[in-house]
Amino acid sequence: MTLDTEKTAEFCRSILDFYEREGRDFPWRHTVNPYEILVSEIMLQQTQTERVLPKYLAWLERFPDVESLAAAPLADVLALWSGLGYNRRARFLHEAAKRLNLILKETGRFPDTPEALDALPGIGPYTARAVCTFAFNKPEVFIETNIRSVYIFFFFPDAAGREVKDTDLLYLIEQTLYRENPRLWYYALMDYGAALKKKVENPSRKSRHYTKQSRFEGSLRQARGAIIRCLVNSASGCALYDIAQKENINPELLEKAACALAAEKIISADGQLYRIS
Repeated sequence: MTLDTEKTAEFCRSILDFYEREGRDFPWRHTVNPYEILVSEIMLQQTQTERVLPKYLAWLERFPDVESLAAAPLADVLALWSGLGYNRRARFLHEAAKRLNLILKETGRFPDTPEALDALPGIGPYTARAVCTFAFNKPEVFIETNIRSVYIFFFFPDAAGREVKDTDLLYLIEQTLYRENPRLWYYALMDYGAALKKKVENPSRKSRHYTKQSRFEGSLRQARGAIIRCLVNSASGCALYDIAQKENINPELLEKAACALAAEKIISADGQLYRIS
């Protein structure tokens, strides 16, 4: 789908006018510090902004820069992350900080290209491009759930369920990108998408990439969180049996979660005891 100039201008006006009237305010929108932007982007993955906000502020108070995060023990990092879920994100951020600390010592500059950022542990194409845009105001093309909703709502109103491909949307995102201020443009898109989901059925349901988050209770995510929560509060380590008793979680599920966490090098086993790596 190729848009004409008039349709592009009308779409952009709708998004920017909405943002001027109803744009949200978050602390990560008041900084262009690439480390602070990176922290916010990793935290916001699959997590609502309301849950992220207090954790983000506490994180920057404890780990105000790359150097302080890189020097911290993983147990401290996971303890502060507790409550956000998906603990592998904390380990990836910790590993990325170690790599960034070396880069900063060698070059004196924070990486500012998608390729350089994507090479960091656990970053990925979306986060790399988002950091480039929000920290350096570069006109990168990327998509996330709220942006996806906006473009499906405007340009694919008659699409059937799980029909729209991200490749089609990325083409439209590139055509409509407000290159004079991409940072503001993506904030506006995200806010429009967040508001849209409260007014209409989630447009992202029409996306081929749409997935509904699985139930938390009785899930592997719950078991992983329980293990991390117990281990960060125990210097001597914990046995899975004790965690199962304390958290009232199926021992077999805990064992499966422990194996996954060990494979990710978040925890390690010493006989029957597990500790943060």
